[in-house]
Amino acid sequence: MTLDPVVLWLIAGALMLIGVIGLVLPGVPGVIAVFGGMLVAASIDDFTRIGWPTLVVLGVLTALAFAADILGSLFGAQRVGASRSALWGSALGTLAALPFGFAGLALGPFAGAVIGEYWARRQLDVATRVGVGTWVGLAVGTLTKVALVFVMLGVFAISWLLG
Repeated sequence: MTLDPVVLWLIAGALMLIGVIGLVLPGVPGVIAVFGGMLVAASIDDFTRIGWPTLVVLGVLTALAFAADILGSLFGAQRVGASRSALWGSALGTLAALPFGFAGLALGPFAGAVIGEYWARRQLDVATRVGVGTWVGLAVGTLTKVALVFVMLGVFAISWLLG
């Protein structure tokens, strides 16, 4: 049984919309949902307009966006000399803060990094600097992820129009 193309377009559009919203909301797999929506849309005409080469490019961009999100706070923390405890604290702070939405996502990694670094070195000024570095890295990672998803949307749209 195959679904009506209109239903498939609605599913594809919903996945892409949820994905774009999920770029800034914790707990929503934004990048994966956008790619999933593009994959559904490409399948509607048996990958005629959006072929496998374009899907490979979109897949690579998806992987880069996913990596940017994960590695942003890590690189930010490392840049300011964070200890292993701060890195673990940032990761745990992020996980603990997920139920608290956007505010949790903004504060969790910072608080976790500060607590972890303070535990390791017992210097509040160093711990605060590491927390800020972690937060800046997270912000840069998020902005990079958002930019890559909009590049994905552009590649998809151009390929669809030219296909």
